[in-house]
Amino acid sequence: EEVEIGGSSALCGSEFLCTLQMIAPRVFAVLLGQYIGAVATYVEDWEPSVANGQLPAPDLPMPEMPSESVIGPTLKTSVNRWPEKRKPLRDDAPNVVLIMNDDSGFGHADTFGGPVHTPSLSRVAATGVAYNRFHNHAICSPSRASLLTGRNAHAVGSGQITELAAGFPGYSGRIPKSAATVAKVLAGYGYDTAAFGKWHNTPVNDLFRTGPFDMYPTGLGFSYFYGFLAGETSQYEPRLYENTNPIEPPYTPEEGYHLTEDLAAQAVKFIRNNRALTPDRPFFIYFAPGATHGPHHVASAWADKYKGKFDMGWEMLRNITFQKQKAMGWIPESAELTQMHPTMQRWADIPDSQRAFQLRLMEVYAGFLEHTDTQHGKILDELEHQGIINNTLIVYVFADNGASAEGLYGTLSELLAQNQLPTTVEQQIETLNNEYGGLQALGSKHLDNMYHGAWAWAGDTPFKSTKLVGAHFGGTRTPLVISWPKVIQHDRTPRSQFHHVSDIAPTIYEAVGIKPPGIVDGVAQQPFDGVSMVYTFNNASAVGRKSAQYFEVMGSRGVYKDGWFAGTLGPRIPWAPNATRMRLWEPDSDIWELYNLDADYSQAHDLAQQMPEKLAEMKSLFLVEAALNKVLPIGAGLYTLYYHPEEAPKSSLTEWNLFEGQTRIAESNAPLFRSGFSSLSKIQVEVPENASGVLYCIGGTSGGFTVYMDGGYLFAEYVATLMYPYRVKSSTPISPGLADIEVKLIYDTEVASIPAANLTLLVGGEVVGETRVEKSCKVIFDASETFDVGMDLGSPVSRVYEERLPFGFQGKINKLNIKYIHNSLVAGQRDSVYVI
Repeated sequence: EEVEIGGSSALCGSEFLCTLQMIAPRVFAVLLGQYIGAVATYVEDWEPSVANGQLPAPDLPMPEMPSESVIGPTLKTSVNRWPEKRKPLRDDAPNVVLIMNDDSGFGHADTFGGPVHTPSLSRVAATGVAYNRFHNHAICSPSRASLLTGRNAHAVGSGQITELAAGFPGYSGRIPKSAATVAKVLAGYGYDTAAFGKWHNTPVNDLFRTGPFDMYPTGLGFSYFYGFLAGETSQYEPRLYENTNPIEPPYTPEEGYHLTEDLAAQAVKFIRNNRALTPDRPFFIYFAPGATHGPHHVASAWADKYKGKFDMGWEMLRNITFQKQKAMGWIPESAELTQMHPTMQRWADIPDSQRAFQLRLMEVYAGFLEHTDTQHGKILDELEHQGIINNTLIVYVFADNGASAEGLYGTLSELLAQNQLPTTVEQQIETLNNEYGGLQALGSKHLDNMYHGAWAWAGDTPFKSTKLVGAHFGGTRTPLVISWPKVIQHDRTPRSQFHHVSDIAPTIYEAVGIKPPGIVDGVAQQPFDGVSMVYTFNNASAVGRKSAQYFEVMGSRGVYKDGWFAGTLGPRIPWAPNATRMRLWEPDSDIWELYNLDADYSQAHDLAQQMPEKLAEMKSLFLVEAALNKVLPIGAGLYTLYYHPEEAPKSSLTEWNLFEGQTRIAESNAPLFRSGFSSLSKIQVEVPENASGVLYCIGGTSGGFTVYMDGGYLFAEYVATLMYPYRVKSSTPISPGLADIEVKLIYDTEVASIPAANLTLLVGGEVVGETRVEKSCKVIFDASETFDVGMDLGSPVSRVYEERLPFGFQGKINKLNIKYIHNSLVAGQRDSVYVI
C-alpha cells in the first residue's frame, strides 16, 4: 500500500528533500521490488557457467556427520568407525588468490601503458583476461568490505573508514553478521583461509588485547592473519599482528626488513604448510599489502631505477601514458584525455628550487609500486613451484581506490595535511636538507613522504580526479586481471563490461562451484549486490549483467545505469583543501554532471546542460540506490570527520592507571594528547644513577608525545609531525631514588585554528622545566603506532633515541596515572581531515 510521505512540496524546505518526498512512494515500490528480485535471484537463479552442477547451499556451519560406529554394551560387542568425511566441494575446486594494492592509479602500470614496471600484473594478464571498466568505492575500508562480502559498502556498515565511524547504519564501521565474508563461506566449505597485509575493517574500539575479536580477520572467516590493523603503517617498523596478537617485526630495517617482503614470505610459508600438511584442502589467500599507500617507503635502489623518467612533469606524463594506453588497445580509440582541474597546480608553476624534490618523490613512489608488484611474483613463483598454478583462480585488483592526492603539494610528512599544520614546500626542503641529509632520505624510515597530488592525477590517466572522489573514474576505476589457466583462455581483448568490487565474491563462489548459504551462524544473509563475472571469462563481447551501481564517499557521489553516469564532486577537493565548501555545503547546491559512457569512456563531455531530464532521472535513481544501500543521510561520512569530531570513536575513559610494560595500546583507546585534550600525568619511579629510557609515549616518527629520561635528565617531547617538534628538559638531573614526576600539557582555552599548549615538568611538586607547544596535532599522531609504558616500540617518537630503540627505562615505574584536566576537547575545531 502506498503512503504519502512528507506532505506538500511547499513544506519540503530544499530541492533535495522535495525530490526525496516526491519519489518516496516510488522509492518504496522500487526497493521492495529490488529486494524481492534480489532474493529470488539469490535463491533460485544462481546459474553456474563453470561448475558441472553446483552443490546445494547448506547453512553454515554444516552439521557434524553422524557416527557410523556400532555401539554395544562392551567393546567386544561394539565396532569403531570414524564418520565419513564430508565432501562439500567439487574434487577440482580451485585455489583462490585475491591480490589488492593500495592507492595505485589506473594509469600507473606499464602492463597497461603506464610508466611503472609491474611484472607480476603483466604475468597474470599474460595467462588470463583484463578488465578496463572495473570499479571500487574510491576509499579504503569501504572497498575492502565490499570486496570481501559481495555487498555494497554502506549496505554492510562500511561507508567510511573505521576511525571515522558514526552511528548511522551505513557508517557504523561494523560488517554485520548478515554479510558473511567470502573467507567465512569458503572456510565453511573446507578451504584453508589466510589474509596478509592491511586490514582496515576492525572497529578501533575493538583494538584491545582482550578483544572482542569478532571483527578481526580471524573473526570474519580467516583461519590465519599476518599484517596490521590500520589504514597505514611504516614499511620498516610496522605495527604487526599475528591473528589477534600484536607482535614485533622479525628483524630490523638495518638488517634489511621491509613489510611487503615479509608479507610475501609469510604467504609463501602458508602455501607450503597447506601443501605439506593439508593437501586435500584448497586454499584462499587474500593478499593486500599496505603498499602503495603513504608513507612511500622503499629502498633507494628501487627509486633510482626511475631517475630522470619523470622530468617532463605530470601533464606531459599524462599525455605519454594516454597515447600508450590507446596504442595498446587498453582504452577505446574514441577515448579522450580529460582536462586538468583548475585548482590543480601545473608543472610549469613549480619553481626550479622545488623540482628536484617533486621529481624524487615520484621516483620513490614508482620504485615503491614496482617493489610491491614484484613481491606478488613470489607468490606466483610458489604456485608454479608447487605445480598448482593451473588450477588457481588469481584475481588481481590493482587498487582499492584511485591514486591518492593526500600528499597535496608534496610532503616529508603526510600527516601535516591530515592535521592541517601549515608549512610550505620550501620549509620542508630546508628541513630535508638540514636534518635528514637531502633527497636520498626520501623513502627511508626517517620520513613519511608522499608525492604531489598532481602526480596522483597523472597516475589516474585518462580520467578526472583522484582517490576520495566518487563522481569521477580517477577515484573509482582500477585495472582488474583474472587468471585461471585451467578454465580461462588467455585473451588480450579487454573486458569492457561495467563491474565493481562487490562482484568479486559472487565470481569466486560461481568459480568454486558453490551456492552461498542463506544462513550463517544462525543469521539470515542479506542478498548480494554484486553479480558474478564468470560469464566474461571466455566471452569478451558478452552483454554486461550489472545494470546499476552507486558511488559515494564523504558527499562525493555518482550513479551508473545502463551506460549512463551522473555524479557530483561534493564539498571536498582532495588535492586542494583550501577550495573545499565544508562550512557552506548543502547537498542541494552540488552541481551534477552527466555522461554517456557508451560514447564517452573517460567522462570528457558533460551532458548535464543538454539533457536536464536525463540528469533528473539519474539523480532520482541515486536517491533510490542511496536509500536501498543505507547511504542516507548524504554527508554522513563527514559527521565525525568534520561536523562532530568529538563523537569519533575513542575511549570513554578520562583517567588511566597504567603499569610498566603495558604496550601496544591503540591511540584510539589510550589517553589523548592531541589538540584540546589537557592532561596531567603522575609517575612514581625508582630512578637509578644517570637514568635513561622511556617512561611512556604514544605515536612514532610521524608524530607523537614522549616522556623519557636520558643521562639522568627528564625530558618531554611533543612532535607535531617531524616539522614541529617541541622538547623540554629538566634544569638539573633527577636525583637517584624514589621520585614523583608530573607532566602537565595544558591547552589554551580560546578557540584557535591550530591549538597551542603549555608543557610543564615537575619533580616533587617543583617545576623543573617548561616550554610552549605552538602547534599541536588536531586529528592523529600516527595511523598505527601505539601507546607504550616503559619503552617505545615501533618507530621512535623522538630522534634523540632513535638509535637506542626500544629505549627501555632502566629504573622501575611503580605508578602511572594519566587524566584529563580543565578543559576537554575545545569546541569549534571543525577543519580536521584524516588519513584514509
